[in-house]
Amino acid sequence: MLQILQFKCLKDNYGFLIKDLNTNKALCIDTPDSGEIMAFAKKNNLIISEVWNTHWHADHAGGNQAIKDEFGAVLKGPEEVLKHGFPLDEVVSPGGTLSFGGHMVKILNLGGHTLGQIGYYFIDLGFVFVGDALFVLGCGRLFEGDAKLAWGGLEVLKTLPHETLVYCAHEYSAANARFCESLGLSNAELAARITEIDELTAKSIPTVPTTIGIELKTNPFLLADYENLKSELGQAGKPDFEIYGYIRGLKDKF
Repeated sequence: MLQILQFKCLKDNYGFLIKDLNTNKALCIDTPDSGEIMAFAKKNNLIISEVWNTHWHADHAGGNQAIKDEFGAVLKGPEEVLKHGFPLDEVVSPGGTLSFGGHMVKILNLGGHTLGQIGYYFIDLGFVFVGDALFVLGCGRLFEGDAKLAWGGLEVLKTLPHETLVYCAHEYSAANARFCESLGLSNAELAARITEIDELTAKSIPTVPTTIGIELKTNPFLLADYENLKSELGQAGKPDFEIYGYIRGLKDKF
């Protein structure tokens, strides 16, 4: 069995260590702050045996070398991590699989935020690490990919079981809630979710993880294929990915 340990890193990143309860080994998802991650691991008597990166940005791969030097961790991630100067021991690709603690993990193609971004879906345990592809009530900015590519990644996530726990890499929920309010959508579940997020944020309680089911009901970026949403935004009849791109453009200027 595995246990997910979640903690704050940097300004608004989350660190994730996945503990194998049968050993003292842990898997690290992304490396936003090597010092904070290593301190947390040592405090909990864990050895970081592997690091899996979701994409190449420095707040996701910048701590790779330090963690490898300290624990001898095996570094795995998409090829773009290497291309941007961060170390990897093994390049992994969408459609492939990995395993940790005896649990199979499917590698998902979540490109858009960066061209090669991937996600890690723990099939039998029902949780997924999505990097910056999806946030609570939001999604990552399109630094490299276009709307069509990014929408394709979100469509992959939309097919996962509704109860799937989603571990996104940043605590952006309060800011995303303000943007969602600005859209003026007639979505009662979204309104209730915004209230919930505001209450959690006021108490400094993390809003991560979320679930696929919650985001499918409340996240405008995942609802870009709904005709009523298109109509409310004055974009009726346009392709789904264009609606997604339209909403992303509004968020970029918000």
